[in-house]
Amino acid sequence: MVGQKITVQKRTGEENIFEDYKEVNQKKQVEKANGIIKNANWENKKVEMDRYADYQFQFPFKNSSENKLVSYLLWITPNGENLEIITDSDKYVKLTKQDSADLYEILAGEELIK
Repeated sequence: MVGQKITVQKRTGEENIFEDYKEVNQKKQVEKANGIIKNANWENKKVEMDRYADYQFQFPFKNSSENKLVSYLLWITPNGENLEIITDSDKYVKLTKQDSADLYEILAGEELIK
C-alpha cells in the first residue's frame, strides 16, 4: 500500500459535474476506508438512483497481476444516516450507520450527521 491515496470529488450544483474536493493520503485513513469498502456486503445488481451521486472517489487497487484505479459513486441517503455506493462494475451497497459515519469522515473530513 505504499503511496496509496484516495481522491475525492464532490458534485457541484444539480448537474452531474464533479470537481476535485480532497485527497486522503494518511495511511491509517486509507487503510480504514479500504477495509470498509472491502468488507461491505456488496450486491451484484444494477441500481438506478433517482439523482446524481453526491461524491465520487477512487483509489488504486493493487494485486499481484495488475494495477488499476477503482471508481465509486457515493450517495448520502435522504435521512442523512447512511451512504450508498455503486462501483464502476455495477456492484451496490448500503453501508451500516457506523461504516457510513466512518467512511464519510475520512472522505469528506466532517461528520455525516450534523
